Amino acid sequence: MTDVAKQTDTVALTIDGIEVTAEKGELVIRVAERMGIAIPRFCDHPLLAPAGACRQCLVDIEGQRKPVASCTQTVAEGMVVKTQLTSPVAAKAQGGVMELLLANHPLDCPTCDKGGECPLQNQAMSNGRAESRFKEHKREYEKPIHISSQVLLDRERCILCQRCTRFSEEIAGDKFIDLMDRSSGEQINVYRDDFFGGRGTGDGQVGEGDGDVAFNSYFSGNTIQICPVGALTGEQYRFRARPFDLVSTPTACEHCAAGCSMRADHRRGRVLRRLAGDDPAVNEEWNCDKGRWGFQYQVANDRITTPLLRDAATGELREASWSEALLAAAEGLTAARAKGVGVLTGGRLTVEDAYAYAKFARVALGTNDIDFRARPLSTEEADFLASSVAGVSDVTYADVENAPSAVIAGLEPEEECPILFLRLRKAHGKKKLQVTAVAPYLSRGFEKLGATLVSAAPGEEARLLADDPAVAAALAVPGALLIVGERLATVPGGLSAAAALAARTGARLAWVPRRAGDRGAIDAGCLPNVLPGGRPVTDTAARAELSLAWNVEAGRLPSAVGRDTDAIVAAAAAGQLGGLLVAGVDPGDLADPRLAEQALDNAGFVVSLELRHSAVTRRADVVLPVAPAAEKAGTYLDWEGRLRSFNAVLPSTAMTDGRVLEAVAALMEVVLGTGDVMSIRRELGAMPVSQAARPAAPTVPAASLPETGEHEAVLATWHHLIDLGSLLEGDPVLAGTARQPLARIGKDLAESLGVVDGDPVTVGTDRGAITLPAAITDLPPRVVWLPTNSPGSTLRRSLGVVAGSVVRLSAGRSGPILASSEATA
Repeated sequence: MTDVAKQTDTVALTIDGIEVTAEKGELVIRVAERMGIAIPRFCDHPLLAPAGACRQCLVDIEGQRKPVASCTQTVAEGMVVKTQLTSPVAAKAQGGVMELLLANHPLDCPTCDKGGECPLQNQAMSNGRAESRFKEHKREYEKPIHISSQVLLDRERCILCQRCTRFSEEIAGDKFIDLMDRSSGEQINVYRDDFFGGRGTGDGQVGEGDGDVAFNSYFSGNTIQICPVGALTGEQYRFRARPFDLVSTPTACEHCAAGCSMRADHRRGRVLRRLAGDDPAVNEEWNCDKGRWGFQYQVANDRITTPLLRDAATGELREASWSEALLAAAEGLTAARAKGVGVLTGGRLTVEDAYAYAKFARVALGTNDIDFRARPLSTEEADFLASSVAGVSDVTYADVENAPSAVIAGLEPEEECPILFLRLRKAHGKKKLQVTAVAPYLSRGFEKLGATLVSAAPGEEARLLADDPAVAAALAVPGALLIVGERLATVPGGLSAAAALAARTGARLAWVPRRAGDRGAIDAGCLPNVLPGGRPVTDTAARAELSLAWNVEAGRLPSAVGRDTDAIVAAAAAGQLGGLLVAGVDPGDLADPRLAEQALDNAGFVVSLELRHSAVTRRADVVLPVAPAAEKAGTYLDWEGRLRSFNAVLPSTAMTDGRVLEAVAALMEVVLGTGDVMSIRRELGAMPVSQAARPAAPTVPAASLPETGEHEAVLATWHHLIDLGSLLEGDPVLAGTARQPLARIGKDLAESLGVVDGDPVTVGTDRGAITLPAAITDLPPRVVWLPTNSPGSTLRRSLGVVAGSVVRLSAGRSGPILASSEATA
């Protein structure tokens, strides 16, 4: 940078007698921080807009007639600033503000959850008066009030810093909490009647309802973390421990592909709370409520801690020793290997564990019949992942924040990758990112992104990505991004069109799965067409290099593309497989849960490696318990392709999937070498990189939309963030923050059915029916939207449908449900 540029962009000032250079527009409090000068503050937060609400950060600036708030004052050339360290005026002003803040604040530190880590407590000691002059009766409120099932508000503790309200409005876009009333009666509270039909009551309590709480935000837990006093607390942690009793361990979130850094606080062998970690490159200082509070599954009553073996005499599962269960698993899989064994892995796996399954499938079972996709899928998607995702890390959060335009298809970011949503919202608010959503309607999340809708009936996305002028124009801008989700796999030609569109426009392409382990499973080789390292199974050189790295005979690795999840399930259901090895898969997540359960029943031999009892463990011949994320070290690969490594939070005797598989392999006379995480990491780090050309992207043509008859519609669907997922099962407090399931229909269907908002609408097939309140929404003609797996709306299990299927609609709860014709995904 030239001297002229430096003079233009920076100013020189003095703080506490020290000359310093700062950028124009920088806040005085930030410059002081860089110098190591701690100015007390409450309302200030580096990721929130300045507010000057608490006045605790007052400093003395030469030429000003009174102290000014350093959190709102920008620097100027020649400015002379004196903080409380050098100015009696500033020190007295800060002491006076502290005295006013404490006038009504209760001195209940011994019973307050914030005690021991409270900025108000600390700064009252460092910057306040030794004695209080306030003798009057302090203000009192009813305490606490539930502003959601998870968040509690003690209003008398609040110092009106507005951190919570500013976060909710600026960052999350959920203006459900705000300052209310005036003068001495001013308080933080929640709106009683939000547009989600909140059932608040006049006394400040939230009434009963199916998740329709007043503070209806997926990011509400962040307000608890940034609250500088104990005004906002969490139901799960309240009165459970003191901060100085806790041991804190950095970790990574296991729920979605966002890759959030987190901190787990534990005591006496149990995690009591989780907080968002400080990671500017990924989640900054935020996380979603699912990541913050969704860890109760680790101590659920149905946690499996002892191996189970099906008794030959009774046919029931019984407890067994590890040696007995491992031997039974090895013998059963060895016998089943001749007929073929399918390996199904779910989204909970770390990269290391996924690699162990990929290696076990090829070396111990001699098969490429392995797939991590425990959901609706397609062969087109497998080819797309091999060509455009495996080993690719082209788009980052920073790219999202700096992009001028983004087209999103097959993904609802707020529901399926919340931190990506926050970064998109930040870019939209500060840098005017233009978001184009190829979706059936503008969801709440898309509305908060100011998205332009390209209306797409389910199955129409492929044509729109190929031909729509709005999509093409949005991607014609240099630096534009095309972001697609896993749901595009159910649209014939959707991922082919996305790859072609990115190649044609030069836009960078990002694939965002819904689960934490999915991105890493691709590079680890948990696909029927991809080897560990992201190389095709048909690549002769890749197989030879892998054989050498694994010390197995050349030609031993299978060369044909294996079966995907659907084909494995179909083959097992037909009795064509000798066995199944299943890890972290819920049949309810698959395209046809009933067929999946039939496959488990008809497979010759089933081994389940699992955390909790499930439909799989109930049908398995051998059940081997494994460690949850908190009890093992590992790595997730987020949607960017960024490694998110973590160590065990809790000491445990539970074994990782890789350790269990190594023990089974040893009894099959196979050396797997996956017994510890570091060994796997070294092996992955030494993995040879094939020089073969990357496979070509798929070129599947778009399919025509299905025909619909009278009172029929095409189904659109995606998961709510907080739903009936197995890692959230049995957590009623977190479940209370879930969004209400609704049947969204367009005006055309509403008129034909004769219903208005709130009326019951029944959606059915020949398998069953679901009844939900109607929500009239701007949808394409003859399209109905329902959540995939929410209370009262379990589409795949109840109806046997996926997105793009044709369903029958009727008004009310008892209308006739006729057989539907289903479009194949």
